[in-house]
Amino acid sequence: MDGIVHRNVEVNGIRMHVAEKGEGPAVVLLLHGFPELWYSWRHQIQGLAERGYRAVAPDLRGYGDTDAPPSVSDYSIFHIVGDVVALIDSLGQDQVYVVGHDWGALVAWNLCMFRPDKVKALVNLSVAYRPWHQTANPVEYFSSIYGDDYYVSRFQEHGAVEAGFDRVGVNTLFKMILTSRNPGPFMLQKDHDFGLPPNTQITLPSWVTEEDISYFTSKYEKTGFTNPINYYRNLEQNWKLTQPWRGIQIKVPTKFIIGDLDMTYHYPDVQDYIHKGGFKKDVPLLEEVVVMPDVAHFINQEKAREVTEHILEFIRKF
Repeated sequence: MDGIVHRNVEVNGIRMHVAEKGEGPAVVLLLHGFPELWYSWRHQIQGLAERGYRAVAPDLRGYGDTDAPPSVSDYSIFHIVGDVVALIDSLGQDQVYVVGHDWGALVAWNLCMFRPDKVKALVNLSVAYRPWHQTANPVEYFSSIYGDDYYVSRFQEHGAVEAGFDRVGVNTLFKMILTSRNPGPFMLQKDHDFGLPPNTQITLPSWVTEEDISYFTSKYEKTGFTNPINYYRNLEQNWKLTQPWRGIQIKVPTKFIIGDLDMTYHYPDVQDYIHKGGFKKDVPLLEEVVVMPDVAHFINQEKAREVTEHILEFIRKF
């Protein structure tokens, strides 16, 4: 894409691929989710650079062109946050603005827990800070609510889900996931492969193109899904290891954005938590919550211009 520079950076014992644009002194670090890549931020990179910021979007550990260590244990939240801290240091920055989506938001929340000194301000998308995970094993929590076919539960089975993804086909899988507008829980019934025959035809909305799908497909056909899924396979271990931070508040200036069709907005009690004081109690510097109507999970792609403007509006204050 126009003017985006790609390079590799040695961080925390791995080689990380980074896409960036912009010459401004202030850095905006963009952290993608699952199953995504730096490419999910393609629109924000351009928009932020045009407004005078240096936009930096890595492929996180195990994704795309970044190294993928072989062990499941190499994907703990401490490894991922360690990568991000080392990346910030490699950019010659004491502090950066951070924007996270999905797993990138979880990484950003944990970055703010462990190293708030590294973050000027935070804009997180789709996944709210929920310290409940410090008092309840998240895998058991989701299984108790949605059953063993819930995707988080199924992801704990090594190899089975990956094989199902392969049967559906990577191209079809990305079309299905990116365009889903079902706010209900994401279920993966055994041996059903999403209920889709291979290479099912799916009509794309205006905000995602065949070229976009081809980019994601080309990368995941090379790397597979195992290492990104390993993030989920560390949820229980992360829960155990983060107990020293149990009950801690996030004390970084924060803006939160979510679509009202995002499945994470329909988790039990989450809307009350976000809107009735719980979120603000846990994140006392939470300045604004934006709920975008008729928008699903991949909000930074579906509403690219609006999300970029929300980011700019907030970070200009700091």
